[in-house]
Amino acid sequence: MSETFLGDLRREVLAANLRILEAGLATLTWGNVSGVDRDAGVFVIKPSGVSYADLTEEDLVVVALEDGRVVGGRLRPSTDTETHRCLYRAFPSIGGVTHTHSTHAVAFAQARRPIPVLGTTHADTFNGPVPVTEDLTAEQCARDYEYNTGQVIVARLDGDPRLADEVPGALVSRHGPFTWGATAKAALENAIVCEAVAEMALHTLALGSRLGEAPEPPKHLLERHFTRKHGPDAYYGNVPHTPSV
Repeated sequence: MSETFLGDLRREVLAANLRILEAGLATLTWGNVSGVDRDAGVFVIKPSGVSYADLTEEDLVVVALEDGRVVGGRLRPSTDTETHRCLYRAFPSIGGVTHTHSTHAVAFAQARRPIPVLGTTHADTFNGPVPVTEDLTAEQCARDYEYNTGQVIVARLDGDPRLADEVPGALVSRHGPFTWGATAKAALENAIVCEAVAEMALHTLALGSRLGEAPEPPKHLLERHFTRKHGPDAYYGNVPHTPSV
């Protein structure tokens, strides 16, 4: 394993974990971000129960992608580690995973309702509703609970890597959101978006209920907003400028 690359990954994962608190997505230690080095067959994740104020790069834990063994670090990894590992193994394009208990997204998860697409802000990131999983069975809770949490997410997405790329997040029923992306930073940004659109959806649904309306935006508008940021015809943003020599 490249120590230089692993050092870069540690720094990225630390920065993403600290942003959970800065973005207002965490109470106490409720949240974690990981990032994967697929060539080395490992991922780096926040340790269990360590406060964000105390978190350092040295505290992060390195875990084997194949079997979940801790191969680096002195602390126990997050209790959600096996969920992260399951998602990495199911979807090869994922480079980072984030889990939070952010208030509005959790409200949808506890109500067992997907976050609906009600406008372009949602469609900029998620090409469809943020889905909610089935409840875990008693057997799934009794054994390999955290890995099975990942399994119900994978099942909800039909194990389809394309769908995982277009809808980079899901709500675990009665639990909360997991999001992912090409990097740990991208996974965290998708968690921020997930919480924002969940809050917007709750307000929109409340207004629609009062006005007797069920807001359904036109599909062509939503598709335009997704494709201008994603896919071969995307044109949002700028390529970083490289000065000529």
